[in-house]
Amino acid sequence: MASDVILVLNCGSSSIKFALFDAATIPMPRQPLWSGKVQGIGGPTPTFDEAGQPPQPITLDTEHPNTAALALIRERVLKRLQGQRPCAVAHRVVHGGQHYFAPTLVTQQVIDELRGYIPLAPLHQPFPLKAMSLLMQQHPDVPQVAVFDTAFHRTAEPVEQMFALPWSAWERGVRRYGFHGLSYDYMGHALPERHGDAARGRTIVAHLGSGASLCAMQGLKSVATTMGFSALDGLMMGTRCGALDPGAVIYLMQIEKLSLDEVARMLYQDSGLLGVSGVSPDPRVLLPLEHENERVRTALALYVRRIVREIGALAAVLGGLDMLVFTAGIGENNAELRRRVCVQLGWLGLNLDQDANASHAAVISTSASRVLVGVEPTNEEWIAASQATRLLAQG
Repeated sequence: MASDVILVLNCGSSSIKFALFDAATIPMPRQPLWSGKVQGIGGPTPTFDEAGQPPQPITLDTEHPNTAALALIRERVLKRLQGQRPCAVAHRVVHGGQHYFAPTLVTQQVIDELRGYIPLAPLHQPFPLKAMSLLMQQHPDVPQVAVFDTAFHRTAEPVEQMFALPWSAWERGVRRYGFHGLSYDYMGHALPERHGDAARGRTIVAHLGSGASLCAMQGLKSVATTMGFSALDGLMMGTRCGALDPGAVIYLMQIEKLSLDEVARMLYQDSGLLGVSGVSPDPRVLLPLEHENERVRTALALYVRRIVREIGALAAVLGGLDMLVFTAGIGENNAELRRRVCVQLGWLGLNLDQDANASHAAVISTSASRVLVGVEPTNEEWIAASQATRLLAQG
């Protein structure tokens, strides 16, 4: 028997987030009925983290840890729903390629086609597809919907989507897709509610988490973004390099004789804050160490510089800047990195309220600031649930 609850799964290589939303209430409440995540998948100390509760140590099958984590979530969701099934499952899919932009009902053909984009997002793409396949076997009568991080940036003009490669590459789908679209989509709902029509002006949203990107928005639509064909482009991230001269890749393979797999590992898993600092991909770990470790200082300086540089570029595309908004794990919670970014953007007229920034207030700029600077928690899971519900309501 199906419930009136929709399950959202956000599957990654080392964590799976889940949330249950009330699909019977219109409009759908933004606060989930229940949420949590399995963290540390594949590591020595995985945990089940239920919202509002301390992490619970768990044991996962070491040969198939992702499958075991999904099974654990399925078991606990069914227990939470007292044996009833969710009415639907929505999956965040990072890359939809050139064919998938709208929310899509999952079929075996859809899964097979989305596998073709695994090389463009190897840290993200395989895992929702695995979850789709397992649930299709276990609950074939429960509809599943794929929602795509690339979809939001479809409104950008072709000149923002195009690389200066031969035209045939564009025709084959080699273009800037952009990512973190569910997060930016949520900003399109939340920012006008909080800031009114000011949010419809020249806005840059900084989604800063383990993955990071910026989106220039006007009229709440994407105008330009820093991520491109893959989830490697743009800003420096926790373990990913961000924008890189392609000649460096040619050099690594041609001169240093690194294999394709070795280069991919370097760019996706061994670069970014981790690679430069040699210590950690997490700014919370790095900040206390910077006074005694030059590589850590360099890593944090480079991280901030890349953000500042790209904000400047997007402000130029927008023709100015009215609002800068920080979101996601680092953006919402790291006041020191927000401060450093804003100090270097003083030339744009940013004036930071230090006390408001320290308390992670919704507005962290002073009344004298020419640019409103805000902090807005994101809610990708609610966007996924909402998109899936609308699709299923269409029949």
